[in-house]
This record gives sequence, C-alpha cells and structure tokens, in this order.
Amino acid sequence: MKKSIILILAILFFSVYSHSQNSNVFSQNWPSFRGQFANGIFDNSNIPLEWNFEKNLNIAWKTSIPGLGHSSPIIWGDKIFITTAVSENAEEYLKVGLYGDIAPVMDSSIHEFKIYCLDKNSGKIIWERLAHKGVPKVKRHTKSSHANPTPATDGKHLVVFFGSEGLFCYDFKGKLLWKKDLGVLDANFFAVPSAQWGFASSPIIYKDRVIVQCDVYQGCFLASFDVKTGEEIWRTERDDYPTWGTPAIYDGQNNSQIVLNGFKHIGAYNFETGEKIWWMKGGGDIPVPTPIVAHNTIFINSAHGKMSPIYAISPKAVGDISLEVDSTSNDYVKWSIGRGGSYMQTPLVYGDYLYNLAGNGLLSCYNAKTGELIYKEPLKPNGGISASGVASDGKLYFASEAGDIFVVKAGPEFEILSKNPMGEICMASPAIVKDGIYIRTQHHLVKITNK
Repeated sequence: MKKSIILILAILFFSVYSHSQNSNVFSQNWPSFRGQFANGIFDNSNIPLEWNFEKNLNIAWKTSIPGLGHSSPIIWGDKIFITTAVSENAEEYLKVGLYGDIAPVMDSSIHEFKIYCLDKNSGKIIWERLAHKGVPKVKRHTKSSHANPTPATDGKHLVVFFGSEGLFCYDFKGKLLWKKDLGVLDANFFAVPSAQWGFASSPIIYKDRVIVQCDVYQGCFLASFDVKTGEEIWRTERDDYPTWGTPAIYDGQNNSQIVLNGFKHIGAYNFETGEKIWWMKGGGDIPVPTPIVAHNTIFINSAHGKMSPIYAISPKAVGDISLEVDSTSNDYVKWSIGRGGSYMQTPLVYGDYLYNLAGNGLLSCYNAKTGELIYKEPLKPNGGISASGVASDGKLYFASEAGDIFVVKAGPEFEILSKNPMGEICMASPAIVKDGIYIRTQHHLVKITNK
C-alpha cells in the first residue's frame, strides 16, 4: 500500500515538475506570435532606450529578407525563424496608412513561399527553404501579404502556415517532416466576398499538438494535429465569419482551453477533444486581435462595425455567456467595455494594467482587474499602426507602419520615453529575448541591443 502511494506521488511530482520545466524553457524563448501564450512580455532583456542607424548606435546587425511578409520573427536558443512570400510584384502593391479601401490586390504572379533560419548572434542566414511555389490561391488586401501567419516552435519542430498554400513542419536543420493541404482558406470580407484579404491566423504548439484556427468564408474549423507526425487528432466545425486572430491557450492545471476570438462565436474549446466549453456573441464583425490571459482572466477585444468591446472572462465559464442587452457583466464576464477595443492590435496586460492601442495610435490604459479607464493618450504616429505591442522591463514598445518604434513608460502615468525610426515600413510585431529586441521591417530583420 505504501509503495503504491509513493509511486502515485512520484508520478504526480514528475508530471508537475516536467510541466514547470517545459514552461520555463518556453518562457526563455519567443516561440510563436507575441511569445509564450501570446502575452507579448519578456523581462530582463537588454533593450536600449534609443538606437540610431546613421550613428550605428545599439544596432547589433541588420539582415536583408527578400519578398513581402508581415509574420513576426520567432526565436529559440540561437536561432531565429521568419517567413516571406517572394515575387516580382509583391512590394509594388503594398499600401499602408489610414484608409478604407476593401479591394484586393490583383496580382497573379508566381510567388515563392519561403522560410529563413538565421543565427541570432550574427544575423547570418543559416538556411532557407522553399515550401511552395505558384500563383497564390486567394488574393490579399493592399495592406496585407501572403506570409502573414507567424511560425511556431517547441524547440524541436518548426511549424509554418501559408494559409491556402499549406501547413508545413520542419526540424531545426530545415528538413521537411510533414505537410498538410487544408484546402483553399479564403478569409474575405464577409459582406463583399470578392474582397479577398489574405489568411493571417498563426499556428500554435502546445503539449505536442499543433492548433490552427481557420475561420474563412466557407467551412470554418478549429483543428489539432500531432506535431511529430502531422496526424489530425480532431477537427471542430465553427459557424462564424472570416477572422484573422491566432488561437490562445488558457493553461489551467486541470482545464486547458483553446480560446478563440470571433464575431458570431467567441469561445473556448477543450484542448484534448475540441468540444465547446463556453461561447458568446457580440463583438466587432472583423475580429483580428488574439485573446490573452492574465490575472486568471481571459481578455478578448475587437473593433469593427457597430461594436468595439473589451471582455474580461473567467476561465471557469461554461455554456452561453453572452451578455444581456445593456449588461456589462454576468456570472462569467467579470467586466466589459462596450466601446474601446482595437481593430487589429492584440492588447497587452503588463502588471496590473491592460493597454489597448488603436490603429490611429490612440493608447488606452485600463485597470486590468476592474476595467477602470486610467488614461487615453495619442502616440501621434505618422500614419497608422497595425503591429501589436510588446513589453519588457517596465517599458512598452509599439511599431508604427511608418517605421517609428515608440517606447512608452509602463504604469498609470502616460509618458513617451523615446521614438526610434527604423527607416522602413513596419507591419510585424517585434520579438524580445534576453539579449535585445528583434524588429522586422519591410526589407530587413534588425537586432537592437545595448552595445
């Protein structure tokens, strides 16, 4: 009897210890969109307050990346991975700024869908791989690219997603392990289906599973694949309009959930089975921001059409948790704001505050536990902002489309600490690890560090 009890305790200890060690390894890297669990935070880094290309101030290296891609870099150990779509005409059709055109780019040129692996310390390209070559199966928006999804890694596998061109898994030496054709994934404007805007939801890896959210015009689904073999574990149909957000994980001790943004169906699914846990409706009708988890709360926001809410949801939620008319909370929605969400940018929860950035550069700070508005101040970018913010060591970093990186003091008092020009368009969210910040511009990948 005693031996059985000791054995059970040992198994439980090893399970908890392994989970803790695995989480710690992930937290020391930047494994997917916005880092671990998309929280956008990496403290104890080595990021300078200011940098300058003309004076070579705090610029470690600058590497040219061909083609057009809005995916963010991911980092594991000494390797960086990034994707791009290369064609003769791609960059000619990129149009940034604040405008409302919905028409897609009419480009039928052949594209090369590529993955690059770089050395984190030198910026040298270690290898490149061609995942697919051909005319893209769907069009893209003038502010989009054909390489929007950010890759994901678990330290052994590299998963890249090119939407209609396929889902691919490589090892760290660039060997293709498996690939999946998930069909034509047409993420268009639901009200004008001919307005094809390009696929943008990034894959994530959690507990040896690859999770993809494919909310498209016809045949929406959420799916789980074995990261080692590519075998489909389950697939759950969804009834929603096209969305562009990346799935998020609520890493509960006994309740791991996959959380999705949406319009008709915001919700969470059982990680093991794909079954629905909770759901709600009522958001912007073109959801882009990724859900995030902090303070044992799930934060979801969106902004388009008639609504621009922010929701703070309990992970204990079950069933339909949609708010009643004129209500701001219920048993599972801790608090909400009817207007204040962002169209494209995933928010930040850093310390006790939630930071929400609008496309025009208006930064709002809320008490993350209560929803109280602390401030709303403009960054005043030259044009718009599409990238999501990141945080480190008491500072917030926001990249504008014009190429300025705004460094803002974290906390209840608004203060712009510096503004650093990159000299090129910036559409991708930066990545941070212990030796600095890595920023993708239209033509380059740049490492910024205290020198």
